[in-house]
Amino acid sequence: MQRTTAVAAVIVAAALAGTRSTSQEGGAGRVVTEADLDRWRTELSNWGRWGPDDEIGTINLITPATRRAAAALVRAGVSVSLARDVLKEEAVDNPRPFVHTMHGVGSDTFAVRYHGWAHTHLDALAHVDDAEGRMYNGYRPDEAAVLEAGGHARNSIHNLKDGIFTRGILMDIPRLKGLPYLEPETPIYVEDLEAWEARAGVRAGAGDAVFIRTGRWAAREVLGPFIIGRIGTAAGLHASVIPWLKERDIALLGSDGALSVAPSDLPGAAHDFALVHLGIHLFDNADLEALGETAAGQGRWEFLLTAAPLAVWGGTGSPINPIATF
Repeated sequence: MQRTTAVAAVIVAAALAGTRSTSQEGGAGRVVTEADLDRWRTELSNWGRWGPDDEIGTINLITPATRRAAAALVRAGVSVSLARDVLKEEAVDNPRPFVHTMHGVGSDTFAVRYHGWAHTHLDALAHVDDAEGRMYNGYRPDEAAVLEAGGHARNSIHNLKDGIFTRGILMDIPRLKGLPYLEPETPIYVEDLEAWEARAGVRAGAGDAVFIRTGRWAAREVLGPFIIGRIGTAAGLHASVIPWLKERDIALLGSDGALSVAPSDLPGAAHDFALVHLGIHLFDNADLEALGETAAGQGRWEFLLTAAPLAVWGGTGSPINPIATF
């Protein structure tokens, strides 16, 4: 089944009208205001933690010891992709489809504008800036200079050319709640993450890549394409999770959507704070359905996570195919 465009338009209108204030819901300990975010930008910031010239943020937490420990997680030798098959058809959640052009039997071209809500990609620290035009660690790009140079001089995806190799953890929140997927607009709180840890017998910590499954792709199969992101409706992290991300020293963070709950009166709060102030690279639009089934079959929710972004100097991110190996 598919939702009609009219239904999607109603969703967007509702989000823009602020019919729900998910960043304010839930009672004591969950109310987050813009003043809280302002305070956290100072109290929780990782700017300067690894020096004034650092460009990789929490990737610094992935040490040789971290990699050796992650390698030891490979026992069954079973691998599964965390990437969605490329979406070539235009839809409300895919306004810029992946383009695959054949030029002959043995020649073709790929083209994709990958940021957005459809394509699995890794956000670089040169992807998002704050209200003052600053990116991670105080980098303040000049748009004209970036365009003239053909990319960012700092914080680009090229810094991850040597690849990612660390422990991955799946937090399967629909499975925790006995659901096939979370309904769009469902906020995920710290207590949900810690309840999952207790059930799975694993604790997220320094250097880990944490993936949050909301069941977005399972929901899409049932509901049809629907707009997510800042102007849409999506299950995702509530803004109150931000201090937990700093406390646990998460190295990488991913989800099957745009990470933050929507709609919200603090749009994209967890996503943007993680990139700009914590220096966490983000996997957006991962497909975690097969990973969830594989992890359940293996009876464990930690694995070796490997990923290699394209070596693009100055790039704001990269299409990516993360791999979990058990």
